[in-house]
Amino acid sequence: MFLIDTHAHVNFNAYKSDSDEVIRRALDNGIWMINVGSQFKTSDRAVKIACAYGKGVYAAVGLHPIHLFDFAVEEEDSFNAKKEKFDDKKYQALIDFSKKVVAVGEIGFDYYHLSGKIERKEAKKIQRREFIKQLEFARANDLPVILHSRGTKDQPLCADNDLLDVLNGYRGQIRGVKHCFTADTETALKFIDLGFYIGFTGIITFGKNADALREVVKNIPLNKILVETDCPYLAPDPRRGERNEPSYVEYIAKRVAEIKQMTFNETTQILIQNSKKLFRIQQKS
Repeated sequence: MFLIDTHAHVNFNAYKSDSDEVIRRALDNGIWMINVGSQFKTSDRAVKIACAYGKGVYAAVGLHPIHLFDFAVEEEDSFNAKKEKFDDKKYQALIDFSKKVVAVGEIGFDYYHLSGKIERKEAKKIQRREFIKQLEFARANDLPVILHSRGTKDQPLCADNDLLDVLNGYRGQIRGVKHCFTADTETALKFIDLGFYIGFTGIITFGKNADALREVVKNIPLNKILVETDCPYLAPDPRRGERNEPSYVEYIAKRVAEIKQMTFNETTQILIQNSKKLFRIQQKS
């Protein structure tokens, strides 16, 4: 093993016809992965996929904030979100079924995708309620959380700020990672102060926000950084335009090494240690 993709979605329909091929390609290249749930169906699938492999494939289970409402999402991989409430008994059954469940997630706030069928203030209230339920669930199971946040176009940091507001009430009680980080150094340091890691995707290799995010990578400790693909989304350079996959996490780690002015081997060793420490993977291998 030389890298862990700490946030993949090979449990999504984008890999319906070739998930085993994609997973084995990663494993053959020394890349392990955590497949992350977005609602009960994909959480269940993540656990089943993890159980199908002897080692190197793990699962996170949780309810993404966009799945609290019924509406169509049209982005890189269009789909219909279906309304669901967090059912702790159903999700507990997944954790009890397999020790390869290493986190609760992805959970948090998404104001970018608020449904037009529900008033914004009420939607935020629902997201906060279900988020807190899942924080309590993670704490009860002694599992880290994988945090999602996406603000509005005019207030991109508002979801991060709301996450921090809730997490401050759990200081020292909850550990985890702020996944797909896109904010500034000041915000990253606030999450780190609460004991969280910062997860970077292929966005640090492309796009208008790449330079700003590279500055964040430069300014925070390497021992608080994780790398992730968030596949099938956000394929890094030089794979832009392709369906992303866990194997491509190597390109993100290479960019981190360049920014930190370290060798690739030195960088990957620390990234692996970070991943194992947060998700306690060595205990579950």
